[in-house]
Amino acid sequence: MGGLSRFPAEVTMPADPALVDDVAIAYYTARPASTIRRWAAVGLVSRYGSGRGKVRYDAREFVPAVRDGLGRVLEEGGIPELMDRRKAA
Repeated sequence: MGGLSRFPAEVTMPADPALVDDVAIAYYTARPASTIRRWAAVGLVSRYGSGRGKVRYDAREFVPAVRDGLGRVLEEGGIPELMDRRKAA
């Protein structure tokens, strides 16, 4: 084979979404569930399903909140676009 691999150095495969409800994503980001729903309504994040209690969000689209060892929020999470704007400010 002469040092050549059968596989490309970088393989990008689509990952299945990690779907959770608005309450779980709200805890994950330390943002209100209403904010998560608003982000979905304006198209900032993907929404899967429809109807009360049946909508799910892909956790991989969100930045988690930073918490201390007791679970207290040190820094809110959110969506990458929002987090980039905060860093730039």
